[in-house]
Amino acid sequence: MTAPLPASQPPAASGIAVRFDHLAVVVDDMSAALAFWQGALGLPLATVQREAAEDVDIAFLPLDSGGEIELLTPLGDSSGIARYLAKRGAGMHHLCLEVADLDSMIARLRDHQVELINDAPKQKDDGTRYLFVHPRSSGGVLVELYERPRSATLPPTSTEGRN
Repeated sequence: MTAPLPASQPPAASGIAVRFDHLAVVVDDMSAALAFWQGALGLPLATVQREAAEDVDIAFLPLDSGGEIELLTPLGDSSGIARYLAKRGAGMHHLCLEVADLDSMIARLRDHQVELINDAPKQKDDGTRYLFVHPRSSGGVLVELYERPRSATLPPTSTEGRN
């Protein structure tokens, strides 16, 4: 998990704070992928976690500049990641951006006729809410949007928390 932005970090010009969280790469062989990302490139391996709800194992490799590389490998043949791997092969799966206010971002995207994959955000056990933007709306890139629990999130947007 990446550390939240410092409180002094200004929100984007749009008034909605956004930052890079992770780049997810689908792999068919976690050991071989780690041999490259950790062994050859020298990225540290923070942890490997099993996400039973998504039927994947995820290796987290933090970057010095913030954010991380996530390596995803399916546990079975029926998960979304397994279907992706069977159809497209190994490679970049999605780019994740963290936002301070997911509901405001969803409203903004809908105002711009952006196609969302999820009708409503999903929530992880740690309280992180997330949603995916369809690649048809984002130049061919699957974009995931994260909103972390308030105790670990970005600073308020330019209009939040002011009197």
